[in-house]
Amino acid sequence: MKSPKNLVVAQSGGPTCVINSSLRGVIEGAREFDQIGTVYGARHGIEGVLKEELIDLSAQSKEEVALLRYTPVAGSIGTCRYKLKSHQQEDFERVIEVFKAHNVGYFLYNGGNDSMDTANKIAELAAQRGLELQAVGVPKTIDNDVGDSEFKLIDHTPGYASTAKYWIHTVQYANEENKGSCPADPVLVLQAMGRKIGFIPAAARLADPERKMPLLIYLAESHCSLAELTQTVRETVKQAGRCIIVVSEGFDVGDVGAVKDSFGHVHFSASKITVAQTIVNYLNQAGLPAKGSARCNVAGTDQRHSMAYASPVDLDEAYRVGQKAVELAATGQGGYMSTILRDPGFIYNVRYDKVPLSEVANSERTFLKEWILPSGCDVSDDFVRYAKPFIGEDMLSLPMCNGLQRLTQFQPIYADQILPAYVPQADRK
Repeated sequence: MKSPKNLVVAQSGGPTCVINSSLRGVIEGAREFDQIGTVYGARHGIEGVLKEELIDLSAQSKEEVALLRYTPVAGSIGTCRYKLKSHQQEDFERVIEVFKAHNVGYFLYNGGNDSMDTANKIAELAAQRGLELQAVGVPKTIDNDVGDSEFKLIDHTPGYASTAKYWIHTVQYANEENKGSCPADPVLVLQAMGRKIGFIPAAARLADPERKMPLLIYLAESHCSLAELTQTVRETVKQAGRCIIVVSEGFDVGDVGAVKDSFGHVHFSASKITVAQTIVNYLNQAGLPAKGSARCNVAGTDQRHSMAYASPVDLDEAYRVGQKAVELAATGQGGYMSTILRDPGFIYNVRYDKVPLSEVANSERTFLKEWILPSGCDVSDDFVRYAKPFIGEDMLSLPMCNGLQRLTQFQPIYADQILPAYVPQADRK
């Protein structure tokens, strides 16, 4: 039998409530395979590989690893928005050097389409350099945009269900607020994440599947003008006396002074003006058919780190895709992403499988047009049937200590740095 090779796991992009559940699945899953030696976590994603900052996860206590289930976002090993672009050959070569120096035979990258592309490129380069490396992707994104629109590559991504659950309860509470204070504040605008795709704002419908609330939902794909939106809001207020609007941050209201990250993604929360405030300003200037004014709430990163709203189903599935990724790597099935596929039929059931990294990296899911109602301000019952099963029925029970949530606290145990210091190409002045 060959001597064990070490494993490096890294995270990229915006974190989620369940990203650490996948990490736990990797760490605990690796214990089951003799061919895997030490499990390292790259500090702040691929940047940690480039800088040779590798946290020894095998040396952490089992209690702290188990607590990853209840620990949101990426504080445990960090994430990054550093993209390895094709022209950054020095970066790619550095990754291979680090892996060789630390006897790494397995690389697991947790992220979205860009991360799957990076994992695929690293696997190809390793093969060219004669390094036996099994690179496997672990899916993650609250946007649910990894994969294809036919749901053959993945049914849904870990992280989305918990953000959807956040919005279910946010809309429930907002409805109570709006119902009680509508004489003064008849219209409440809530801005949800979703740059280009509408899965997150669409989740608002799960809070009111029978459509009893005066709720309007505008996705990034909802192609209507502010004037048309205003007309619909005015009609709703005339009928119900009030209105709640959930709008995607990517809904087109014109120039908002967009700020972009290194992936080229717009950071709407860092832009000069929000979509929600733009809508509120327009509504108030146009006037409402009721006394009072429109107001807005703009949710931020709390949409992805509010652990109290995490879906237990989401946590379980994130753990399993982490386990599946380890299994693929340990059995020589590199070049794939672990995935969640839904079985046909009325009863919700999923299986964990694999899809080629190259297919995931080159794909982009869109929100189904048939899930958007002709009005452009709501989603269909078919979407509700798709999304409801992985929300779960219960609220998560969190471990507490002295009134505070007990979170994972890893010890700063790092692998010895062997190579000369390195500055990632994109960080050089």
